This record gives sequence, structure tokens and C-alpha cells, in this order.
Amino acid sequence: MRYLVTISYDGSNFYGFQRLVGQRSVQEELEKVLTIINKKKTQIKGAGRTDKGVHAYGQRAHFDLDISIPKDKLKKAINDMLPSDIRITNISIVEDSFHARFNVKKKIYQYKINIGEYDPLLNNYYYQFNNKLNMNTLRKCAKLFLGVHMFKNFVSGTRDNYQAIIYKISIKKEKNFITITFVGQSFYRYMVRNMVGAMLDVSTNKASINDIKEMLEKYDIKKQLSCAPAQGLYLMKIFY
Repeated sequence: MRYLVTISYDGSNFYGFQRLVGQRSVQEELEKVLTIINKKKTQIKGAGRTDKGVHAYGQRAHFDLDISIPKDKLKKAINDMLPSDIRITNISIVEDSFHARFNVKKKIYQYKINIGEYDPLLNNYYYQFNNKLNMNTLRKCAKLFLGVHMFKNFVSGTRDNYQAIIYKISIKKEKNFITITFVGQSFYRYMVRNMVGAMLDVSTNKASINDIKEMLEKYDIKKQLSCAPAQGLYLMKIFY
């Protein structure tokens, strides 16, 4: 039977979601528990990767069990054995043809920034920018990323295809905290962090809006602005 789970985790002490030899990962912790429950080696397939230090409220993954367990009992059994920085928040039964990665229709990410005074308690959960930002400029930059673009200059590593769709970017400021929400179809490695970094560079006059336009339009000319740190990034929700 195939199960789809929603996973919440504090990424501070993980090397990322994906299993890596010699490094602590969310995938490995989940697979350890599922192997015990299923009484045989059991692997999960995630909806996507998150990097070292990135957090999640709504990561998704599927796995197959040889035994049938009611969803509520399975959720409790998994959570009872997981470390305190991971939790399964929802479980559903899906068709055997379902795939957590290939069936994704939309993802929501958020990036959190502290523009106020430095706060050591926020280190793992906000980008401690600790400087004022021009909100109008941030919003102007955000509009440039909307729609279909080749994001080659905003992605780390090489891919066969760099095209992605960004449906919506919203920016909210509450006191000294800024939250930037990205809604899109596909997000590649470091893509959100590079978009945020570029927006911050323009807002602080380290780059211009034309730089971002050029990076999107002339994607074969390699150019990169700042990359925002991982700890401010959250995978919020995945839609199927």
C-alpha cells in the first residue's frame, strides 16, 4: 500500500532532505523508522530536496508498506520513533501509480528576513540582514520574476532545463520582519535563495533592476548576484 505523508522539520541540524552518506538527513531518519515498522528496508520518495539548514512545514513524500496500517496509528507509530526535529503532520493513502515528485502541480516557499537589531535566538530561522530595505524596490524586483522564465542565472549546478513558472510573489512586512512568499510550479537548487539575494542587492544599491532583467533575458551569459543564506528558507506547502 502506498502512503503520502506531509513532513515538518527544523532543518538546523540536517544536511538537507536527501540521504547522503555520512551526513544526517531527513530522508534517512524517516527511512530508519519505516524500515522498523515495515520489517524490511523501506525507502521514501520526496517531492523535492531542501538544502542544509532549510526548514519545512509542508514537505511531502511517498512510500510503500507491505502491511496495512490505519493512517492514525501509522502516524503515531512514526512520530513516536522520530527525533524531535521531525514530525509527520498528515498521512493519506494514494494510488500505487502516484509519485510525490512527478505529480507536483505547485509549491509554496517562504523566505524570512530580520531587518531589525541582531537577535541571537533568530540565527537558525531568519536571515539576520539587520539593515533597512526599500520595500518598493523589493516589490519591483519581485514582478520581474513572475511568469515563465529561464532561471539559469538563479540556479546552482547544471540541468537539462532551467525553465520554471512563478505564479505569485508577495512581500509582507510586520515590524522588523519581512516574509517573501513564492508560489510556483518548479523550484531548482538555490533558486529561491538566489532570487532573494538579487532582490536584496538591488534594494541596497549593490545591483540594478536592469541586472535582474539581463540575467533573465540573456541567460546564456553567466552572471550571479548574492545568494541569501539557507536558514531563512521554508518549504511551506505542496499541491497535487
